[in-house]
Amino acid sequence: MTLATPAGLSRRGLLAAFAATAITAAPTYSSAAGFLRGSGDIRRINMFNQRTGENIDMIYWIDGEYIKPALTQINYFMRDWRQDEAKNIDTRTIDIITASHSLLDVTEPYMLLSGYRSPKTNQLLRSRSRGVAKNSLHMVGQAADLRLKSRTVSQMAKAAASCSAGGVGKYSRSNFVHMDCGPVRSWGG
Repeated sequence: MTLATPAGLSRRGLLAAFAATAITAAPTYSSAAGFLRGSGDIRRINMFNQRTGENIDMIYWIDGEYIKPALTQINYFMRDWRQDEAKNIDTRTIDIITASHSLLDVTEPYMLLSGYRSPKTNQLLRSRSRGVAKNSLHMVGQAADLRLKSRTVSQMAKAAASCSAGGVGKYSRSNFVHMDCGPVRSWGG
């Protein structure tokens, strides 16, 4: 099947435009997925932010390349909502989130508890909890705290750890898993 595109718009441009508009879980995504499946390797991120009420369900990587408009949307989605500040999220962290989600074989989106944190927000959280690192990787856009209703903290941590790509922290009492693209290590219980 050949997809007709307007003059001057490449297939990649069309896909980038699609990805940039899919910030919310659009009902048309399921029909587009059939087309994309045959076009090569894709990476898709699916998350919900209870604090802001926002959803993100989009393809951000296709045929070996990141889609810049999609990354811009991810950066905004993972912003410090307390300060309304965004930072570039390290693509390695996005890939770890996506890979671990895929390994869990769920359709439920990850619930994002914390992505980027400004130094001001990190200091605020440190004043409330001993579990917040002074030099947190959240402050450089390299970490995320995530939750799933349908999987345990141990299941999520095991999936993230199997990526062998960064740090994995289990926070069973608070029911979330920390994933980052720093040195490979694990902690928590």
